[in-house]
Order: sequence, then C-alpha cells, then structure tokens
Amino acid sequence: MNKSEKGIALAELEKLYKGAKPALKYTSPYELLVAVVLSAQCTDERVNKVTAVLFEKYNTPQKMLTLTQTQLEKYIFSCGFYRMKAEHILSASRDILDKYNGEVPDTIEELTSLAGVGKKTANVVYSVAFGGDAIAVDTHVFRVSNRLGLAKGNTPLKVESGLEKAIPKQDWSEAHHWLIWHGRKVCHSRKPDCENCTLASVCDYAKKTRKE
Repeated sequence: MNKSEKGIALAELEKLYKGAKPALKYTSPYELLVAVVLSAQCTDERVNKVTAVLFEKYNTPQKMLTLTQTQLEKYIFSCGFYRMKAEHILSASRDILDKYNGEVPDTIEELTSLAGVGKKTANVVYSVAFGGDAIAVDTHVFRVSNRLGLAKGNTPLKVESGLEKAIPKQDWSEAHHWLIWHGRKVCHSRKPDCENCTLASVCDYAKKTRKE
C-alpha cells in the first residue's frame, strides 16, 4: 500500500466508522481499566456480562481490594486467564491507591507503571478515558493494519509505530476504533469478506488474493 492508497483507506474507514465507540461498557476510568485487562483473549460481549455483575459491588480500587484473589477469580472465570487477570487487577488497584491517591493516572508513563498494565491497555485508557492521542494495537488492529498494508509488523509495537506514521496524530484515537470495527464487521480473522469490502481496491491482502 503506497502513500496515496493509505490516504484512500483512511478516508474510507472514517466514512464507514466515524464516531465509533468502544464496545466495552464502563462508567469511570477505573472500570475501563479493569474491563480492558479482562478483554485480553476474550470477547467484549463476554467482558460486559462479567463486569455487569462485578461492578455492582466492586467498581473502585478500594472496593475491589476487599476481594481475595480467589473470590475475584470466581467473578471473572469465564473471561479466561482468570488467575493472571485477577492478580493484575488487584495489583493495579493497590498501586492506584498507594501511588495515585485512588485515582487512575492519566499519562501513558504512569499507566504502564501499574502492575499488569501493558502498553495496549495504557493506550486504551489514555485515549478513551482521558482524550489522549494514542493507538492501541489489539488483535483486530494488528490484523487489519497488516492485511491492508497500512502498517506492517510482526509485533504490536511495530504496528503501533507504523500507524503513528501513517495516521495524523489528531486522528490516532478515532482511527483505532475504525480499525477495530472493520476487523469485527468485515476483515474477520479466519475469512475476511473481501468481496464486500470497500477497501479491497487498495488493500494489499485483497490484491494478492486476486492475483492468486
């Protein structure tokens, strides 16, 4: 995908998904942080079902830390990797209380200092909860970016770097959602719907498939 094609692809993505919002349900930066941690290798739909119950009683760091790890694991079991996720949520909650007076920090550097919070999670919270400019590379963004040719890389950090160069900074946060929704609706993991994709004419994957 050349520079001109990247511009065409971004314009089409914006046209298709302008105003797209996260599928995760939350009412505070802390709830969003917990939901994003739970969403690793899990569908947003499943996470929303789990947090609907969890957040009724445990929607702040203080309340979350009244749970033991075993108790929290029972709430989040269906999200997968529940032991690790429970440990991360409780550790991050402790850090938020001890280091940040109970408030989720609003910078990438501070967010990634929280136990169990990696760059992707930090980018989501920073951009969605605090309006910062960031691109979080989840499985959808990684897949769609590589297939399109918008940003190629074998790691999320490489794709993130490529997207930051391809997309104007003021559009980073919104473009993150455009790519996610395109991955959900059209560019599926196992079988992308290239026949009905309006980006097929500029997409590296679609062009390669046509030649084959």
